[in-house]
Amino acid sequence: MKIRPLPRLVAGLALIAASMGCNSDALTTVNDNPNNPTDAPPGPLFTSAVANGVRRWMGGYDFTETSAVVQHLAMNQYTDEDRYAGLRASATTGNLDGAYANELQDLRQLVVKGQAQSAPGIWGPARVMQSWEFQVMTDAFGDLPYSEALKGDSGTLAPKYDAQKDIYAGLLSALTTAATGMAGASSTITLGNADPIYGGNLLRWQRFANSLRARLALQLVNVDRATADAQLRAALTGPGGVLQSNADDAKLTWPGDGVNDNPWAVNLKTRDDRRMSRTLMTVLLSTNDPRTPVYAQPVVDSTLYRNGYGGMPNGLLADSAGKWTRLASRPGAIFFPGVTTYGTYGSASGLSTPSYLMTYAEVLFIQAEAAERGLGGLTAGQAGTLYRAAITASLEQWGITTPSAVSAFLAQPDVAYKGGTDGLKQIAVQKWVALYGNGPQAWNDWRRTCQPSTIKPGPSAVVSYVPRRFYYSTNEASSNAANLNDAIARQGPDDFGTRVYWDKNPTAAPTYVDAATCGPAS
Repeated sequence: MKIRPLPRLVAGLALIAASMGCNSDALTTVNDNPNNPTDAPPGPLFTSAVANGVRRWMGGYDFTETSAVVQHLAMNQYTDEDRYAGLRASATTGNLDGAYANELQDLRQLVVKGQAQSAPGIWGPARVMQSWEFQVMTDAFGDLPYSEALKGDSGTLAPKYDAQKDIYAGLLSALTTAATGMAGASSTITLGNADPIYGGNLLRWQRFANSLRARLALQLVNVDRATADAQLRAALTGPGGVLQSNADDAKLTWPGDGVNDNPWAVNLKTRDDRRMSRTLMTVLLSTNDPRTPVYAQPVVDSTLYRNGYGGMPNGLLADSAGKWTRLASRPGAIFFPGVTTYGTYGSASGLSTPSYLMTYAEVLFIQAEAAERGLGGLTAGQAGTLYRAAITASLEQWGITTPSAVSAFLAQPDVAYKGGTDGLKQIAVQKWVALYGNGPQAWNDWRRTCQPSTIKPGPSAVVSYVPRRFYYSTNEASSNAANLNDAIARQGPDDFGTRVYWDKNPTAAPTYVDAATCGPAS
């Protein structure tokens, strides 16, 4: 996977924040080394870390890797990732190594700086972003350096790999501490407009922290229901609460200035090798989903389709995939930058389409599932209301706000809530649809719930199951071999079939189907 260099992006975002008149300390000396805590002020350091992390995990990793694995997108030219051949260690090494060397190091320095200044308005958001990124990483790879990570300046050059169970415990604790610290903040020191997520609004950072805590808690439900229940209860009642509306969405709205652009739009400006997956399009079209023209564009040869939209199969060889260039929908116009090397699609506004880290809709889906399963202090009687609210929030997030359109969709036979195990399947499928553009979390939920059950490896996939995890960095085999080998001995072989900690008891999920559908046993 190719990662675009970040220096211009980081500097651009910092300068834009400066022009908005925020804390001067946060926006000066933007050309200093962001990993040098002596020279870099908090503002540019935070802007740099957020831009790096969001671009890495919600850009290339999402667009090229997880959105194909979870079958939101398919590949019509270069199909290696769609067949899983391009997802081995040589492809994923850059993300894993780069995160530790760059934005996670920056966020650590911000935590240190903020705590030294007794400024929760600095260390709190940094801790939340650090936790968000570590969650994406541990869910992709399993056991990772965590407790000893980012301590090279104190001599720890070969950190141990923590078990994912312990990483999750650490993340839940870190998020709790961050939310509590920001709730009790008496200092006026904040990141201001150098914070590209919430503009220094600590209440919204508290809500994001609690919402991430709820996401993590539910991820544990199949292996540790008691902890999942307790953590959900605490998250939903934590200081500030969870996300309360779409206005609370944790998102980075890109400036769209030709330098600081939505990473999907950057890819689509020069590449025409992504089409909508048939798996997603089948669900959208079968339910007359009003998000269809937002998520997708009509196919070139639209006369072949009754409604003008269609998807292509995943996991094809390049010679078979090419014919789908004219027969399957491109991603939605909102992800395109206007003029591209192969035609005009979308508009310049596509460059500023937000990248969503977590949404109000996802939080409502979490609560709906928790309610149906009797978790977090919620009851099954609340599940239907929360499910409908979640779908409504997703529709509104993507611009569908007409009440009649919302009501008509909720009344669709396959959408109207059924309750029980069927209801849990509906929650999982509709959450998967709503997570379009967030492949990492959609993949997490599919592994946990086995829904949609229609996600299957393509005919030319290199393994006969959907990957459960990704391979470790090739560099670790030479620089940290002993600790890497300990992790592999504990967790299982370094391959696609080894399940991470929270994925080791799949049959506990009420929505489990069978081994052929849900992947090999641990």
